[in-house]
Amino acid sequence: MELLQGAELCFPQLNNSCKKPVQPHAGTMFLYVLPSCLSLLTMSLNLLVIVSISHFRQLQTSTNILLLSLAVSDFLVGLLLMPVRILLTVSCWYWGSVICRIFRYVNFIITSSSVGNMVLISIDRYVAIIDPLSYPTKVTPQRVKFCVCLCWAGCAFYNGLILHDFLLHADTYYSCYGQCVSVLNYISGAVDVVFTFIAPITVIIVLYMRVFVVAVSQARAMRSHIAAVSLQGSVGGIAKKSERKAAKTLGVVVVVFLMCFCPYFYPSLVTQDTSATVAFSSFGVWILYCNSCLNPLIYAFLYPWFRKSVKLIVTLQILQPDSCDANIM
Repeated sequence: MELLQGAELCFPQLNNSCKKPVQPHAGTMFLYVLPSCLSLLTMSLNLLVIVSISHFRQLQTSTNILLLSLAVSDFLVGLLLMPVRILLTVSCWYWGSVICRIFRYVNFIITSSSVGNMVLISIDRYVAIIDPLSYPTKVTPQRVKFCVCLCWAGCAFYNGLILHDFLLHADTYYSCYGQCVSVLNYISGAVDVVFTFIAPITVIIVLYMRVFVVAVSQARAMRSHIAAVSLQGSVGGIAKKSERKAAKTLGVVVVVFLMCFCPYFYPSLVTQDTSATVAFSSFGVWILYCNSCLNPLIYAFLYPWFRKSVKLIVTLQILQPDSCDANIM
């Protein structure tokens, strides 16, 4: 009996070792296969965005630099965070406290940088629609690159602050050896909810609603102008279609963001310990990771140049000389 119990522990030689996760064989395969496919898909989609914008000079605009930064953070989610999360689901943590702290810190940085990039994209679109004439002078590639660097540096500094106690005293948060969790106290959890969820989604909604209102008013003004020259019938349908498409696109952006982030932050909103509901927290993390797979679909697949660049990448035409100067737009 003692040998059987010891075999079920992560570290049988230690009295306070965690128990190994017990999963049926079919359940273990499912836990490996489905998340692994999601990780591979996330890396593939975001890698296509990264290669497209990095290779083709015509795509290296201010807006696409932001899309590139978003794709990098989402690619790291598929490359680093998802595989480690799979191992934590079906196995013990065997790499020690230091590596656990690094992983948790990197986890928070990558996730928050993805949110920060989404906010920068919404600001970029806001300026482009509200003040299109001065947009090229206000939003230059150099300024955008500076903002992207500032976003990543700010995420590293901010997450260092909220995880300060955990990074210094991680062992005090573990109930047994073989565990790797990050626990935020009530204050840190509340701060994280405000700065990583409430504030960003508020900014995104407000800016996109403003963009939508301006886009609709411009479409109606153009429709009224052309109606004066007796083309109200044909253009009216086009304008209404454009308005519906804009509303649908903006609705998808906001709804997907909320659907992916709400489950993750729900424990922080209703409890004082983010590890209180382990199963729900694990579900929330994977839903959050799914946002990194959906981002390239939402922000990139809506652009015709992306489909064209993907075709050139898949057919290996980017290996031809001077392919970086190809006409993509």
